[in-house]
Amino acid sequence: MKTFNNVRLKIFSQNVAKKKAAKWKKEGKKIVFSNGCFDILHRGHIEYLAKASALGDILIIGLNADISVKRIKGKTRPINDEHARAILLAALSFVDGVVLFEEDTPYNLINLIKPDIIVKGKDYKVRNVVGYDILKKYGGQVKTIKLVNGYSTSDIEKKIIKLHNENRN
Repeated sequence: MKTFNNVRLKIFSQNVAKKKAAKWKKEGKKIVFSNGCFDILHRGHIEYLAKASALGDILIIGLNADISVKRIKGKTRPINDEHARAILLAALSFVDGVVLFEEDTPYNLINLIKPDIIVKGKDYKVRNVVGYDILKKYGGQVKTIKLVNGYSTSDIEKKIIKLHNENRN
């Protein structure tokens, strides 16, 4: 299970993420950060994260912990617990680290690791992205990436519920 252990080693505490980010920066590597719930990993997530990864040398994902997802998405979410979601993200070859956070936004985590670039979907305005003010202070950038149409966890959840209800009748 050496490979699975390598995947688990990519899931960091916030303290470890801070130290690793400092080390990577010292080595001259550009750190890219993105965040989300990533409840049901799908094609849209994969394409988005692969594009984010291509913007730098290191990709760190801030992952909303279960308690945070419940507050943001409602009591029926998350569908997959934080450990399962972290493992799935860490298993992606272009993801270098996954860090859980319990707050509603990754503001404190961004302030801790100080990435060079924050990436969000094109549905966000750059100035409204959480952490924009932090990066602006030291010359970092916020970039947006076009999302893949037709792929969202909410849409997948609705489809599953619809299919379940149809099969019950």
